[in-house]
Amino acid sequence: MLGFEYGYSVACPNDLVLWEAQFGDFSNGAQVIIDQYISSSEDKWKQRSRLAMLLPHGFEGQGPEHSSARLERYLQLCAENNLQVCYPTTPAQYFHLLRRQIKQETIRPLVVMTPKSLLRLPAASSTMAELETGGFQPVIDDTHITDRSTVKRIVLCSGKVYYDVDAARTEQSVSDIALVRLEQFYPFPATRLNEIFASYPNATEIVWTQEEPKNMGGWTFVEDRIRSLKPANMEFRYAGRHASASPATGSYAVHELEQKQFISEAFGLSEERASEKPAPAGAST
Repeated sequence: MLGFEYGYSVACPNDLVLWEAQFGDFSNGAQVIIDQYISSSEDKWKQRSRLAMLLPHGFEGQGPEHSSARLERYLQLCAENNLQVCYPTTPAQYFHLLRRQIKQETIRPLVVMTPKSLLRLPAASSTMAELETGGFQPVIDDTHITDRSTVKRIVLCSGKVYYDVDAARTEQSVSDIALVRLEQFYPFPATRLNEIFASYPNATEIVWTQEEPKNMGGWTFVEDRIRSLKPANMEFRYAGRHASASPATGSYAVHELEQKQFISEAFGLSEERASEKPAPAGAST
């Protein structure tokens, strides 16, 4: 099916062709099309496509195959402006991203992480004005910070986990942390990130936090890029799940425990992580 959609997008370059997977891991079976055509056909054959792949992605305690669209695989394929890989967190961002895909002169495929839980999360909403005006933002700065000089730590994240971290920040009354959302991984918005980092004059630390295991998600892609552009006086570290062979645990209790641990680490509320992963509460499915 993905091969058909890709072919249609090449034959009809002015159409917006969307391939939506029921779960993000459905793309596992389409990997041949992704590697052979979507990521490399322009470089090999000068063949361009506006195809958009909508891949549900988000760790919600529902097990491995309901969680991961393998974001890291697409990021590994990114080079020479061959792809766009985005993770929008609001309806307005999603709308403007798709509108940009059909309006922009540059023709290239788009990969979108689309968490199902954000469809029904009240916090993930937009006003009509946000839909009517503006455009897609590759990075969203923290709009809740009134005095930027009070920020000591910048927590940089992407996707659904933003809402989990933001809710924990409110619950724990953390006031010296700014939450910055990376909405576009590639092309990497280095200039905008640099501007945001510089706007927090007293911040001494940048923390990348993600819900995916350390060997998955965006960490390995952003690590070198953030280190190369961050201010010299800022430390940079990771806060997230341990590396894992499976995308996610099959136990909701373990999922919740892991999430509380890495959010506490992102806030600096726990000095050390346990060296071992939590023992599974029952068999993983």
